[in-house]
Amino acid sequence: MSFTLAASRRGASIGTAALALLASAGCAASPASTPASVASVARSMAPSITRAPFGSTREGTAVEIFTMTNSHGIEMRATNYGGLIVSLKTPDRSGRFDDITLGYDSLSGYLRDTPYFGAIVGRYGNRIAKGAFTLDGQTYKLAINNGPNALHGGLKGFDKVVWTPSTSQTPHSVTLTLKYTSADMEEGYPGALTSTVSYTLNDDDQLSVDYQATTTKATPVNLTQHSYWNLAGSASRDILGHVLTINADAITPVDTTLIPTGDLMPVAGTPFDFRNPTAIGARIDQRQNQQIRFGGGYDHNFVLNRSGVAADAMVLAARVYEPTSGRTMEITTMEPGVQFYTGNFLDGSITGKGGAVYHYRYGLALETQHFPDSPNHPNFPSTILRPGQTYHTRTVFAFGVQR
Repeated sequence: MSFTLAASRRGASIGTAALALLASAGCAASPASTPASVASVARSMAPSITRAPFGSTREGTAVEIFTMTNSHGIEMRATNYGGLIVSLKTPDRSGRFDDITLGYDSLSGYLRDTPYFGAIVGRYGNRIAKGAFTLDGQTYKLAINNGPNALHGGLKGFDKVVWTPSTSQTPHSVTLTLKYTSADMEEGYPGALTSTVSYTLNDDDQLSVDYQATTTKATPVNLTQHSYWNLAGSASRDILGHVLTINADAITPVDTTLIPTGDLMPVAGTPFDFRNPTAIGARIDQRQNQQIRFGGGYDHNFVLNRSGVAADAMVLAARVYEPTSGRTMEITTMEPGVQFYTGNFLDGSITGKGGAVYHYRYGLALETQHFPDSPNHPNFPSTILRPGQTYHTRTVFAFGVQR
């Protein structure tokens, strides 16, 4: 997170056209995980973005859904209710497209109590201990909505409001921009916070998420994107066979209510060591590890390796590979942490898109973020935004296939 106007930068990738030429010539493309466009080289179209009605809230506010497509056929549908990513379709290694996110077919599903499928989370993503923090000598009380703690912005966080949308496009990308002003003391947070989140889908098969915010009073800010991913497609099986790499030497260990203790715990020699590609299910049930017991699996903040880079530099957060489909996803970010969650609270009670039943561990989340409960831990990177500053952070999801 940067508190100045950081310049947006496009994530580096191998040119799609060059890779397509390699493929057509029968040459092996490098790296092993190539942009999804190589799998769909036969598709060729101009990027587009369209909008359509998507129902109304209980209060009668109209909601829209936006369909964004790049020139290789990757399609994302998002709505201005909660900034939800409703679906995202990418090809497998055979060129077959399928939806790799969890969610609902209609707005009515999201209006029920849901586990933040696809949402923009704010004003403060993740947990704040006992729903309280002290800032500049004043203590602020928040709604308690997760055991004894505050979670994801409160009872009506940014995931449950209607954002003001606008669209734009270039020859090689399409953008949906969403804007929302959270009133002073909304959900207990000080300051009127004006936030802008932009989703950009480009022809390098990347989804960039840019966040900006300004405030009228000092306030904590920690915005993130809470999609549940299943690269097998259509949530057809659990995510335990997904192979994961996380660029982190440590996590922030938690107590029994999933609040950080304030310490850092090295991952070496523990089930949390994903510095080399490892199947998610390989060690997820090693309950002799206290942190695995507390999380019911993985539900922890990983401290990304950012030593020696600028505060606004993009670094690798994680890579995911699903062996059956060949789909890959690489996440880079300006953030210092990523919350890795393995759908431990999914229990088969939710029926989602296309009638899919979301069973235990059928989705994973990788939420780039500042650390949980940072307002109560002065040793953590600060999340406090003050008047005159501009909050800016960026995360890029790059989609591909591995042969």
